Amino acid sequence: MTQQQLEKFLWGAATALRGTIDAGDYKQYIFPLLFFKRICDVYEEEFEKALKESDGDLEYAAFEENHRFQIPIGAHWNQVREVTVNVGMAIQEAMREIEKANPETLFGIFGDASWTNKERLSDATLNNLVEHFSQHKLNLENVPDDKLGNAYEYLIKEFADDSGHTAAEFYTNRTVVKLMTMIMDPQPGESVYDPTCGSGGLLLNCALHLREEGKEFRTLKLYGQEINLITSAIARMNMFMHGIEEFSIVRGDTLAQPAFLENDELKKFNVILANPPYSIKAWDRKGFESDPYGRNIWGTPPQGCADYAFQQHIQKSLNEKNGRSISLWPHGILFRDAETEMRKKMIEQDLVECVIGLGPNLFYNSPMEACLLITNNNKAVSKKGKVLIINAVKELKQEKTISHLQQNHIIKIFDAYKNFQDADGFCKVVPIEEIINNRSSLNMALYVSNVDSQKVQLSIDEALSAFNKQSVDLKKSMSELFQILN
Repeated sequence: MTQQQLEKFLWGAATALRGTIDAGDYKQYIFPLLFFKRICDVYEEEFEKALKESDGDLEYAAFEENHRFQIPIGAHWNQVREVTVNVGMAIQEAMREIEKANPETLFGIFGDASWTNKERLSDATLNNLVEHFSQHKLNLENVPDDKLGNAYEYLIKEFADDSGHTAAEFYTNRTVVKLMTMIMDPQPGESVYDPTCGSGGLLLNCALHLREEGKEFRTLKLYGQEINLITSAIARMNMFMHGIEEFSIVRGDTLAQPAFLENDELKKFNVILANPPYSIKAWDRKGFESDPYGRNIWGTPPQGCADYAFQQHIQKSLNEKNGRSISLWPHGILFRDAETEMRKKMIEQDLVECVIGLGPNLFYNSPMEACLLITNNNKAVSKKGKVLIINAVKELKQEKTISHLQQNHIIKIFDAYKNFQDADGFCKVVPIEEIINNRSSLNMALYVSNVDSQKVQLSIDEALSAFNKQSVDLKKSMSELFQILN
């Protein structure tokens, strides 16, 4: 299959569910089934290869050493396919047996979807789904890792488009992810962490970034934590689908119970990329006041907005010598009054390297403008005591209700970050003293105007004349409209 044919085939599974369950729940069923089919087809492929190598030795072909994952007897896709009654139960039991047989790699990876609820998914519906996936072999020969990985990312985006309000839970705009990865520029052997990893896109792109550059990506150490069970499972599947094996993604609440610890302290990472949930209200503020990991380095955020709790968690998790981070936030984090003191301490410690203002509609189903906050524990000497402000709110392509960055936008922003110089109307290097004097506000408009200076300026008389003319035109149009309505 071509890439397009593969994507169309996989999306066909979702259309089979349309009308039976909510679009936001497709991912709970489609991704586990896809992964189930993939590992069974790859197991068969490995079995046949070992069989040839051993001149038909069935016992040798079944050895664990010949297989990436173990598929227990009775839990293979082909055996589930033969079931016509209580299909959901058969799928669920097969998935659990596979998880048990691969405890270190696949424990809990299939999530907790309600496969046995026949009111939701009848035997006929599940049979149709299984038969749909059975049309093609999804082994490595037919569908290599990179092709299946791309199709998996395509599905994630389609589910985000289709499911509306649930999209932001597990999907970050991929064009912004590309920019974030380029700026962080992870190197072979470094550790990369995402404290709210969603479907794993930020982590995965770090590995793919190195692979595209022809560098050794398999030595990159990837770590992620995600509070949602099915989303954390999707992230793990995402890694396997792309052929990435060296990673650790843990389900859990990052603020309440950080997963990665060393010697009872937060584990330190070279690179952190994050798109945290913004302005959440349901978090343990009281516990953060006396945080056992010392994450309240700048103070305790207000109950109604945990943004700086996440930002402080990120800072506390960075390697002291060369740690660097980039996080995607709404613009409010740059100037809100309630966080002034925390922001001031962050700026005074000379941790902020760059702030990039992005345009509207880059968050799913929200017109909110986004920004990138970049920190660095080892700023270059030429950057010390300064912050680069890039106002790139106009650098985007708007399509319907979602925006994205085109390649020329990404290059322009990235080049400005690398150059770290003033560019009229686009970016400015600002001394931290000036920022602190502005009540520690990083508000774009204070430093770089996005108003087009080329626009024609009207005199008061000209503006009044234009207003009067438009008023007459409006009155005429309204009269015509009322005549039509009558």
